[in-house]
Amino acid sequence: MTTQLTHPTRSVDKVEANILASIRKSGPLSRAELGDLLGYSRANVTAVLNHLLALNILEERELGESQGGRRPRMYGINGSLGYVVGVDMGATSLDLALADLNGNILERVSEPCDVREEPEILLNRVAELIEEMLGARNGRSEQLLAIGIGVPGPVKFDEGVLVAPPLMPAWESFPIKTFMRQQFTAANVAIDNDVNVMAMGETCAGAGKGIDNFIFLKIGTGIGAGIICHGEIYRGQDGAAGDVGHICIDYNGPVCHCGNVGCLEAMAAGPAIAARGLEAVQSGSSDMLAEALAANEGIMTAKIVGDAAKAGDLAANEIVKSSGRMVGGMLAGLVNFFNPQMILIGGSVSHIGIRYLSAIRQAVLRRSTALSTRHLRIEFSPLGKDAGVIGAIWLALDHVFTIEN
Repeated sequence: MTTQLTHPTRSVDKVEANILASIRKSGPLSRAELGDLLGYSRANVTAVLNHLLALNILEERELGESQGGRRPRMYGINGSLGYVVGVDMGATSLDLALADLNGNILERVSEPCDVREEPEILLNRVAELIEEMLGARNGRSEQLLAIGIGVPGPVKFDEGVLVAPPLMPAWESFPIKTFMRQQFTAANVAIDNDVNVMAMGETCAGAGKGIDNFIFLKIGTGIGAGIICHGEIYRGQDGAAGDVGHICIDYNGPVCHCGNVGCLEAMAAGPAIAARGLEAVQSGSSDMLAEALAANEGIMTAKIVGDAAKAGDLAANEIVKSSGRMVGGMLAGLVNFFNPQMILIGGSVSHIGIRYLSAIRQAVLRRSTALSTRHLRIEFSPLGKDAGVIGAIWLALDHVFTIEN
């Protein structure tokens, strides 16, 4: 059971914030390590650590031994100080987790949703689920210190509002922060695009740890990228960076919901894969897809196509490879431009199999320059479906304290 504590001052100065951020990123550190890492004097580090210890924000730990046999004093975040919540809001699902201040997940809940609903309806449900998770830990709402939320649309990060979200138009400029603060008055609230949050999850707790420059590509109902540049999320001027699903790959292609033609999303995302699977059934080129379609009450999905490809269906295999080639062709342009160390592929469509990843890799290697791919890794996201909620937790952790100006 979590220690029942009243949270101290929520405001920290920049030196305190830097020390807390370093410990949160690296784990417990000694005075000497903090001084070397941040360039602060030993006296300055000692004074700040003593202050944070007095506030119960940090705690002393004994880890390992020095060469002289003395155990150095290490300083870590007091995980029992309170809670944070991560919310991964997808187009059709909610995934929430309650965590301590070290990012350890304590409670978790998931359920279907529809982001086309009015924001008040969905956010009230989010608040109910948060209360349920707190109740399961005998926690109180005032112990909730921060909430991180990933949403499927462009976000004006500083203000925490969606800007022209195609999937959820009713949410444009809706004051999510204010609404959630009315429900949980002790909590700071941060909102970001869902793919940025997934990239953050991999940066803090997955394959992106220690990687300064990489791309997280989410392929599902839509296609978007989270860009990590010099270890930080790159959002662009208006929060629209990474909207790669609307890069044109065929000027004679179909009309996209954005109004342009030949967008990658319209030709290679989940709905496009499903549509091509349905065409294969209608043309009589795949008995396996026809049987799967009938078994699924006449509803074709990208997963059905992927499963058929794994089972050896030629038509399904070509659909999967074709989608992968289109995605890889787009990524080749990003690789030539950005020269990332790694590309991670996530989202529901990534689950359709290794043939998909192979097709992406082949297209990237074929169309990118040799120098830009010399050290490039292209892999499935190891966190998988957990990347979003883990990233939302770390987004919340970054906003537990308010930095004084």
